[in-house]
Amino acid sequence: MNKLIAWLIHPPTEGRRSILILRLMAGGVFFWEGLLKFIYTNQGVGRFTKLGIPYPVYSANFIGGLEIVGGLLLLTGLATRFISIPFIIEMIVAILSTKISIFLGTSPLPLPPALPKIGFWAVLHEGRADYAQLLVTAFLLINGPGKWSLDALLLRKPRAVQGEEARQTAGLGVAGARVAVSRQIEG
Repeated sequence: MNKLIAWLIHPPTEGRRSILILRLMAGGVFFWEGLLKFIYTNQGVGRFTKLGIPYPVYSANFIGGLEIVGGLLLLTGLATRFISIPFIIEMIVAILSTKISIFLGTSPLPLPPALPKIGFWAVLHEGRADYAQLLVTAFLLINGPGKWSLDALLLRKPRAVQGEEARQTAGLGVAGARVAVSRQIEG
């Protein structure tokens, strides 16, 4: 359990700066979709009611709030791994609750305006955004937020500490440096 918690709160932050683009895409979509659940009832409570989700008022408000706060966390790169987990779960639930009924032609939601309306191809077409959000948040869970993130900024060691560690390991040789690095990892 301690390893899992450490893994969640100490994500790798050495990733490419371009991870920012993925965070902006996923975080932005979650943020504005969360806002839409409060602005338009047909996107929040109405949609959840039609889908038969239990306690639609509470569920829609909870998910909307999660998307707003979580979207901002992804945009800034703060607690990226932590917020990726509920977003992955949300996307799986969204796919299962909306796309199976499109496949079967029994969707309580309005059918797509253009062909394909039902069946396999309709599911692939209508699920593209959910699929993209699922894969991007899975990527962020695995790879962390990247260098341009608040996680990276908060986990960065002060320059004085970095310089002192470098001086200490420089005089130790290769074997001593390995021991020093292993102590840092353990501690």
